[in-house]
Amino acid sequence: MSVEKRILLVALNATLELEREVICHLALNLDDWWNRIAPSSIPQVSQSLRLSERLLAKVTRLLCNPDAVAARELDRAQSLGARIVTLTDADYPERLLDLALPPPVLYCRGKVPSSPGIAIVGSRQASRLGRDVAELAGRELALTGLIVVSGFARGVDAAAHRGALSANGGRTVAVLGCGLDSNYPRGHLALGDQIAAQGAVITEFPFGTHPAARNFPVRNRIIAALAEGTLVVEAAARSGSLITARLALELGRDVYAVPGALFEDRSVGPNMLIRDGALLVQHPRDIIESLSWEVRRRLVPEEEQSVQAPLSGPKGDLLDCMKPGHVYPPETLAASTRWPVERVLALLLELELAGWVRRRPGPTFGRNR
Repeated sequence: MSVEKRILLVALNATLELEREVICHLALNLDDWWNRIAPSSIPQVSQSLRLSERLLAKVTRLLCNPDAVAARELDRAQSLGARIVTLTDADYPERLLDLALPPPVLYCRGKVPSSPGIAIVGSRQASRLGRDVAELAGRELALTGLIVVSGFARGVDAAAHRGALSANGGRTVAVLGCGLDSNYPRGHLALGDQIAAQGAVITEFPFGTHPAARNFPVRNRIIAALAEGTLVVEAAARSGSLITARLALELGRDVYAVPGALFEDRSVGPNMLIRDGALLVQHPRDIIESLSWEVRRRLVPEEEQSVQAPLSGPKGDLLDCMKPGHVYPPETLAASTRWPVERVLALLLELELAGWVRRRPGPTFGRNR
């Protein structure tokens, strides 16, 4: 290929006159058509790629000087402290390759972590409760080492990002439906800076792309692909959050939903998802416990993956009273240890937060290990 492939991908991605689907399709077939572009070969190439001759001729005109176009994009990225990552680069997010038409280029502020993630999406007009739930989920999931992925919008998205940022060591990725140079949504500049410092702000859209409505379903496929599963907090019956959930299902990812009140418009989307088989989430630990063992192991640094030392002291004594595979009411454990039930409940809470026991209906408690 006479032009470096990376340069050509950046130039192709920056052609605002082309639809995203066309750009992604051409990017996947660069080796088949770029060196064959000539007026005499356009009919043959357009037939093989199932594109019109007129469209392929337009692409040829737009890419008459790919080096200059790519240099312009790279300079603008550098001025914003951003990087451009292409399909040819080693740090291109591997999970995006699961998409039928992965974005050929990502504009990144920060770095997309390679750890497993969970997407949290929902209404821009979220209720106070919805925002609180999203923030709690973002914080609790980030505390386990999961990356919180969302769309940087107002409401649920922003709350999820803020929750992840509030966790010690929490990381989050914001996926935009516009160019990095767009101040959208207004008032989120500081939030964007925080996210870039503790994760990444990314977009496939080139500079100069405004936040048009048609961009957000395109953006949503990246959110769904980056994550192990998607949590929907609040959403109307027709919303972008349900598009993200559908895309997640198409990719073989899990879908989670927080149930909402009957007759509330923002509850219709999550309740529909639960009806159709999504995992009902009452607490972020429901998501964590649904993850495969392989994924959960990846959340723990290698140096911490050795067998945990047995507990000692009162917590160890209480754990010794609990046989694996059995569940116990706090009153039974209080009788076994001869401790006040209030003390047993306090110790059970500590054991639960540390991952040693799991709360069951009743409430009862059982060992996790």
